[in-house]
Amino acid sequence: MKRAQRKLEHIKYALELGDGPRSTHFEDIRFLHNCLPEINPADIVLSVEVFGKQLRLPFLIDAITGGTDAVTDVNAKLSQAAAKLGIAMAVGSQYGAVRDGNGYASYEVVRKYNPDGVIIANISALATPAQACEAVKMLNADALEVHLNPAQELFMGEGDKDFRGLLDNLLRIRDGVDIPVIVKETGCGIAAEEYARLKAQGFTHFNCAGAGGTNFPAIEAARYGKELTGDFAGWGLPTAWTLLDGAVTCDEGNLLIASGGIRNAGDVAKAFALGADVVGMAGNVLRLVQEGGVEAVTAYFEALATQLTRYLLLLGAKAPTDLRKVPVIYSGETANYIANRGYDLAALSKNRR
Repeated sequence: MKRAQRKLEHIKYALELGDGPRSTHFEDIRFLHNCLPEINPADIVLSVEVFGKQLRLPFLIDAITGGTDAVTDVNAKLSQAAAKLGIAMAVGSQYGAVRDGNGYASYEVVRKYNPDGVIIANISALATPAQACEAVKMLNADALEVHLNPAQELFMGEGDKDFRGLLDNLLRIRDGVDIPVIVKETGCGIAAEEYARLKAQGFTHFNCAGAGGTNFPAIEAARYGKELTGDFAGWGLPTAWTLLDGAVTCDEGNLLIASGGIRNAGDVAKAFALGADVVGMAGNVLRLVQEGGVEAVTAYFEALATQLTRYLLLLGAKAPTDLRKVPVIYSGETANYIANRGYDLAALSKNRR
């Protein structure tokens, strides 16, 4: 099947299937009210610097689409919204475009409408260094996401199912480009063991992309008229868990992007509390841009920023990353996860990263 058709089917089934069925497990995390926050709303700063540029808001429109002329307008609208908001944007996978030499316009439009913003290219871990460089050049990108998606490939009829040598190829890609490389999952999360393996090889930027949001294995199954059952229906590390693993493994020298089923200001605040530097969203943004265009996307993120500011005020935090230091309470499966992983529950209640 042609990649262009697959891109359209991904959009179709992402909208039809929605999130889950796995929970993000943000519901297992509670903040403690601070009755003496000692803070003025004017003191709160949401802006953050990434890749040498300042974002007005600490958000990312995460990898959604590209690769066919039919989605050029979608990327144009998303880019316009990102520029207006002062947030980052990552494009969908460019692997097919650089491999087959077509679909460039659907990506190039992103830089056209956002000439000065933070734009992130996106390539498969199977790509050659030359293909990665071409993806970067296509966007004059500020960073490159290299995505890992073994679960998606496994259930994709035409997927690549030989996963040997991916780490070595990641190194070749990283060494072949001259911008920061972000290692990104695609809805199944990154475990502490893999954060550690990647850090040992010198990788410093991660997009955890946990389970609980867009479910690509389910999307691939649906494309062939099938439905995943059992463990595979919700395969992966919930977003809260992969963030906790990142918080335990990463340090101040790392960039940690949270994504995967983050849909409201409570999710956003908890993602920052668990160690995120930037928070990304995709599935809900796709629905917004399809239904309401640039205005709907802009209104959504502005409302999110207003609500996030309220969380910061009530918790005595002047910036989103300060939420790492506010006390949180874990319950349910997340408390069990922390115990089973051998983490210090009391320490993680007080401080993350």
